[in-house]
Amino acid sequence: MTRTIGERSSSLRPRLGEPLANLEADTIQSGNRVPRMLQAAHMTKGLWVVVLAIALVVPTVVQAHVTIAPRQSTQGATERYTVRIPTEGTVATTGADLEVPEGVIVEVLQVPAGWTYAVERAEDRIISVRWQIDVKPGEFAEVGFVARNPREGTRIVWTLRQRFADGTVTDWTMAPNGTVRPTAVTQLAAMQRR
Repeated sequence: MTRTIGERSSSLRPRLGEPLANLEADTIQSGNRVPRMLQAAHMTKGLWVVVLAIALVVPTVVQAHVTIAPRQSTQGATERYTVRIPTEGTVATTGADLEVPEGVIVEVLQVPAGWTYAVERAEDRIISVRWQIDVKPGEFAEVGFVARNPREGTRIVWTLRQRFADGTVTDWTMAPNGTVRPTAVTQLAAMQRR
């Protein structure tokens, strides 16, 4: 059967669910054969683009949790840290807990309006902070503190916990596979020697 470019036969159109191997080829007036699989491949390519876009967005949404920034600092430096507390589910957040690692000296705490906090000390050093706040679903809050980093070591691993209105507590330090989450770590560069 010979057709001009652009003509189609409904009998040659692929049916829903028909395997690509069963697709016939059109014969064009010039005699060249253009497989219908090329047309299907373009549709399949579009589908893959959509799937890839969803795959890139979903982990971002799923992995939103209590984090600390910055992720890089210097040994012995005095640094302003920010704890971000989002509520990504349907249950409001009522607070966040931070355990201060050995060698880190917290100097000043930020207390936003409407928040309360409690600190635990060992001797004269703050070893944990518990912030009380209501963060509704779909919202986030940030709180900061200033701390002096340890003079040795290559990283600080912060213990971060999120408390919810239903009484549950989620630890955001360790990942399900047993590794430390990168969002709970501050990498330390070596101190500049004079």
